[in-house]
Amino acid sequence: MLLSALYLKTMKKMKPVPYRHRPKGLTILYEDRDIIVVDKSAGLLTVKATYEKEKTAHHILTNYVRKGSFKSTKQLFVVHRLDRDTSGVLLFAKSAEAKENLKLQWKAVRKKYVAVVHGILIEKSGTITSYLTENDDYEVFSVQSSRKGELAKTRYKVLREAKRFSLLEIELLTGKKNQIRVHFAEKGHPLVGDDKYGKKDAPKSRLALHSQYITFRHPHSGKELTFEAEVPGFFKSFFDA
Repeated sequence: MLLSALYLKTMKKMKPVPYRHRPKGLTILYEDRDIIVVDKSAGLLTVKATYEKEKTAHHILTNYVRKGSFKSTKQLFVVHRLDRDTSGVLLFAKSAEAKENLKLQWKAVRKKYVAVVHGILIEKSGTITSYLTENDDYEVFSVQSSRKGELAKTRYKVLREAKRFSLLEIELLTGKKNQIRVHFAEKGHPLVGDDKYGKKDAPKSRLALHSQYITFRHPHSGKELTFEAEVPGFFKSFFDA
């Protein structure tokens, strides 16, 4: 985790939260009066769904900021989302003002991921561009016409290779639903563990997609901040000798 030293000196210190109220299932990387940055584990939803309302990062952290008080009216605001099976850096705002500031700068926010995909890519770096749309079964796919889909751009670089797998560094230049998973599946290199867009006969495993770091300007101070979540050992296991 990298932070502005000047900002840390000027920011009022947060009071320690009693152990019984600390969130479970995620790690807090940073917190102040405006934002919370966490490392979300794979398998945890960002926000509630029809089939799950409480085991979500948003619900867990809302209880955390309320410190167990049922009378508390403190709110937590969703800035962006990670798929349930994607791990890594996730950012929340503590006020509507902070959320609005972050939304306004979102196109300039840098988000990098690491992923393990099936196969060896011929082009070791590049940018995948397409127009994405979604069908009635909530499956995302590319279309040719800009009138039928939304522009999606994914930049990537190969970091390591094994006989049947490649480790990629990925930068989202746009942030569309399932963008990374769809782009590499359509390129012929689906993500390991992707049971929606991946290989149907592949052994079951967790999704090999991790939000490694995010860089943005603090909504109050304007200082540029970068937060990083360590890549799980699962990703490196594919490339061990």
